[in-house]
Amino acid sequence: MTTLIKQVKIADTNSPFNGKIKDILLDDQLIVAISDHFEGTANQIIEIDGLTVAPGFVDPFVHFCDPGMEHRENLLSGANAAKVGGFTTVFTLPNTTPVVDAKSQVTYIKQSGDHLPIHVLPIGAISKKIEGKDLAEMIDMHTNGAVAFSDGVHPVQSALLFLKALQYVKAFDGVAIQMPIDKSIGSLGLMNEGILSTKLGLPGIPAIAEELIISRDIELLRYTQSKLHITGVSTQKGILMIEAAKKEGLSISCSVTPYHLFFNEEDLSDYNTLLKVFPPLRTKADQQALLKAVENGIVDCISSHHMPQDWDGKTIEFENAKAGIACLETSFASVCQLLPKLTEDKIVALFSTNARNIFSLSTASVLENSKAELTFFTRKQNTCISKNNSQSKSANSPFWDINLKGKIMGTYVKGKLYLNNKN
Repeated sequence: MTTLIKQVKIADTNSPFNGKIKDILLDDQLIVAISDHFEGTANQIIEIDGLTVAPGFVDPFVHFCDPGMEHRENLLSGANAAKVGGFTTVFTLPNTTPVVDAKSQVTYIKQSGDHLPIHVLPIGAISKKIEGKDLAEMIDMHTNGAVAFSDGVHPVQSALLFLKALQYVKAFDGVAIQMPIDKSIGSLGLMNEGILSTKLGLPGIPAIAEELIISRDIELLRYTQSKLHITGVSTQKGILMIEAAKKEGLSISCSVTPYHLFFNEEDLSDYNTLLKVFPPLRTKADQQALLKAVENGIVDCISSHHMPQDWDGKTIEFENAKAGIACLETSFASVCQLLPKLTEDKIVALFSTNARNIFSLSTASVLENSKAELTFFTRKQNTCISKNNSQSKSANSPFWDINLKGKIMGTYVKGKLYLNNKN
């Protein structure tokens, strides 16, 4: 089946058509033709004012809770939410039941992904059962399709174990992903440690709990000369350390979440459990430093840290509430809302091409005879996701019912075009 996308702006620095408005003809999983005005016929024709096309978006850190916690999310509902958010590829966390720490669990995610509307790639656990004691079967998982390695929401605390993990992934040019939290510091903390946490009477998590792990892991990276991705960076000092490591030439990359860019600790003054996350929301100064780092290109990727929770997990006292935000569907629009001057090239780098390069994914360039894996968006329309139109099973999103500037119009992946509401 052929699809003609008429007069669409191409945003892809790897394409000679970058910045130009073209007609694009798609057939099955291939970009057949790119021209000023296509004269032939097609089975379906799409023309939307102000439409931009980019290589398919990638989110390298999402929790689909499958297997074992399907009441919160499953692979299909998560994939549908990701598709609405413009993502054609996502990496799922290994924090499931059972843990993705062996070939069989990797195979389950990969085989299930064959029937999903987007590419869902498993992250393999670094340690067995994510207990932080012994290495999991990393090489076996890599051979069978694990895209990267991480203990996900339970970051590796042992320096020795993480050193071994970096050495193992180096053997196959892989990447270790670490969420930076030292659990021995502020282990009972519920929010950022500071004046506000004292006023609210909540135990705090100091910034140093994050910065110690980043500093330690940079030292281990320097020793091993491997590849490291720090995800969910939330402090100004953490960003500065990563920037310095990049200038040194280490193979380090990082991502930030939409909610660390959008909110700060002051938004917790009413004990809003929807904003309970780990790493916690930090100070306004930290928030501004993250926004600046995104603008300056220090941050490589935007990662939603999509973390579905059930109703009981959030509608409860703050100290007992579970951490996490479900925000795949609003990730793109929230960044566009915050950073309206961000160029389309930078947006595409943050949401697509940087992640593809870091994790050695197949290219998805907007070129003739290339694989058609595309995301369509516009900055002229708004996004407003609510309980009624969300594809996620979970309702733990502070972004619901907020008008955000920018809208994902659809995706083209696995030979199929998916369009969101054009109005």
